[in-house]
Amino acid sequence: MPKRGYHHGNLRQALVDAALELITEKGPTGFTLSEAAKQAGVTPAAVYRHFEGREDLIAEAALQGYEVFADVMQYAYDSGQPSALAAFEATGRAYLAFARKYPGHYIAMFESGISVNRTPDLAAVSARARAVLERAAEDLSQHIPPEKRPPASMFSAHIWAMSHGVVELFARNSPGTASPFPPEQLLETGIGIYLRGLGLLPADQ
Repeated sequence: MPKRGYHHGNLRQALVDAALELITEKGPTGFTLSEAAKQAGVTPAAVYRHFEGREDLIAEAALQGYEVFADVMQYAYDSGQPSALAAFEATGRAYLAFARKYPGHYIAMFESGISVNRTPDLAAVSARARAVLERAAEDLSQHIPPEKRPPASMFSAHIWAMSHGVVELFARNSPGTASPFPPEQLLETGIGIYLRGLGLLPADQ
């Protein structure tokens, strides 16, 4: 592959972009730094001027993914205002939409084994993304009597887990799994059942 003539300033991003393509194609452990370098059109030695190793490169891809994810979640939350219910449901749909549109980032974030506490920056941006869903859950849970109200962190964790499960099982073509229903419908009905259980939706909605 011919060298692309990347300047020092954007070689780092070129390597991240190459890693994202390889992660999508082969998984987070299915490629080497040499392959990432080749994909970016540089020598393997050039990688080590920017990253200590493959995990460091994947962590940067995860960081960038969380930055996009947090923005997507915030936009979804804002788009549902002033309705707490619409804002909450929008954040659930945004999770699925993000996984579809940014598969490499999603894998780096949630399937690579990279801890969100690997760096302070990664911890901060992942917390920002989680905070959006937790805030949406907190807004909506105000409509539940205090004695029946789950903690917002538990409320949001349930929806996060449901969203993640739908993505992993039915939205990413997992081998051996199939659903007769679109992932979006599975997630929407699942959230509906959960919210009805909390008394936030009428039984016939």
